[in-house]
Amino acid sequence: MSLRIGVLKETREGETRVALVPEVAARFAGEGVELLIEAGAGAAAGLPDASFEGVHVVRDAAEVLSAADVLLAVQPPATSVVEQMRPETTVVAFLQPHRQLPLVRALVARRLTSFAMELIPRISRAQSMDALSSQAAAAGYKAVLIAADNSIKFFPMLTTAAGTIRPAQVLVIGAGVAGLQAIATARRLGAVVHAYDVRSATREQIESLGGKFIDTGVAAEGSGGYARELTDEEKRRQADVLADHIAKADAVISTAAIPGRPAPRIIPRSAVERMSAGAIIVDLAAESGGNCELTKPGETVEHNGVRIFGPDNLPAGLPRHASEMYARNLYNFLKPALKDGALAIDWQDEVFVASVLTHAGEVRHAATRAALETPA
Repeated sequence: MSLRIGVLKETREGETRVALVPEVAARFAGEGVELLIEAGAGAAAGLPDASFEGVHVVRDAAEVLSAADVLLAVQPPATSVVEQMRPETTVVAFLQPHRQLPLVRALVARRLTSFAMELIPRISRAQSMDALSSQAAAAGYKAVLIAADNSIKFFPMLTTAAGTIRPAQVLVIGAGVAGLQAIATARRLGAVVHAYDVRSATREQIESLGGKFIDTGVAAEGSGGYARELTDEEKRRQADVLADHIAKADAVISTAAIPGRPAPRIIPRSAVERMSAGAIIVDLAAESGGNCELTKPGETVEHNGVRIFGPDNLPAGLPRHASEMYARNLYNFLKPALKDGALAIDWQDEVFVASVLTHAGEVRHAATRAALETPA
């Protein structure tokens, strides 16, 4: 019997993405894999059941869970879903283990093999599997649209019969994938863009997109493509320089994050209070605490006329393309393990070793194992 891969309808409120799209379903089928999808799973992404040719569309989640050898998902599955899965099944999704310890325990108890897409190492060979990057690109793009849509100013310079309108000033904090996409999008909309990242190596990338790099004199190159945490003195130096740029900005897009840890606080209340009324902050780090002191996850806060947006799950605002990119990431991740219609994971492969969360009744991810062993 060939390997059976199942996909459920996402149940988290506001989640519109799906882990499988027709194009990727055809690729899986070419590997000799049988596919099952819960009815309506792709509807919110504009993918009706009829678009999944060659895929078994089943009426409910229980039917998928009873048959699937591998479950693909966007959000972490509920503990109740895990408890319905057959032992030895493989789960691949964003699992957020640092925030989902009860789920990790359920995966272990059920002896499920689970891979967390956010743990895929940032190495050259794994770029096509990097779901964090693909979804961050969607978030960076969407963040600028939020800023432009809510701005009290035009973004581009306009020459009109009534005179010339100056372009908006946009500041992007953090030049990872989301930040770079934000820079590119703001520039396409005609804004003047300044950008900052603690990794000095990003200067060339920022400038190649038309942004102006802000040099604070602080460099914090880290491992795995991320920045290291700053010292208190470095944070003070960073804050002093950035405060002047924040004060002049019509829109600030903040994207600085450290996976598995609270977001660094970069925009204090005092900096917000120096901004002009009508200015906007879109804080992409809201879900992990926010880069701005005043950010509230999932809410829009107004302070002294400045609006601070703490958006939740921005990629879900672009469900078709976000789903397409994510489904390709999943396929590229699993393809090396698909052998003659079966799943054969090479446990010497650094990509699988780095991204596995649970296997054979054990927690394989060291940080998550330590969190489980630490008293509450």
